[in-house]
Amino acid sequence: MKKLLFVIIGFICVVTANAQTMKELFVSMPDTLSLVLTKNNRADCVDFIASKMEAKVTNRFDNTSEVTVLTDDYLKADITECSSWEMRRLPVNDSTYVICMITTVSGPVKDSNVCFYSTNWEELPKSQYIESFLVADDFFIASQNIEEADSIKELRKKSYITFIQASLSEKDTSLSFTYTTPDYMNKEDGEKLKLYMRRDPLQYEWKNGKYVRKQ
Repeated sequence: MKKLLFVIIGFICVVTANAQTMKELFVSMPDTLSLVLTKNNRADCVDFIASKMEAKVTNRFDNTSEVTVLTDDYLKADITECSSWEMRRLPVNDSTYVICMITTVSGPVKDSNVCFYSTNWEELPKSQYIESFLVADDFFIASQNIEEADSIKELRKKSYITFIQASLSEKDTSLSFTYTTPDYMNKEDGEKLKLYMRRDPLQYEWKNGKYVRKQ
């Protein structure tokens, strides 16, 4: 009887942990992942939003951080003048969620890092939750002739650093990627390079517990 009771309690604890909203997950974030915002900072942001106030706080470095959007599943925050967070709670199955966290820095142009965590904030393998990793080639349209191919080749020699911005949708579970390297180049070369690029960001959808690229 005691064994059955322990099993039931354990099951309830697992379900409860996975049922945490983004608000609760944000506050429970370990300090190792939140070097700028303290736990009190994060809790204050949640309280301010619940009170329909601006969620601005003075962070560890005596600067201002602000959570601009916070729902049960999504968070967006300006952490410093040149960095931001986006997080989304994503369902893997009926009782399990993972957290997708995007850190974007603007220096000199926007560039992002995408990570996945359990609801206990244990880092998870990216390859398990996203179908493929993007490279610069994915953002270009296949060249139609030799002259065009040569032009792209010459321009891309000037874009030897790859910057990619990732963004989560506020409205749904989709994820998009934008090639921001042209913004790092001089204006003339950057505009020329954009002529050979896909016009829209590359889109991924959350499907069967994994991000897969939309065709």
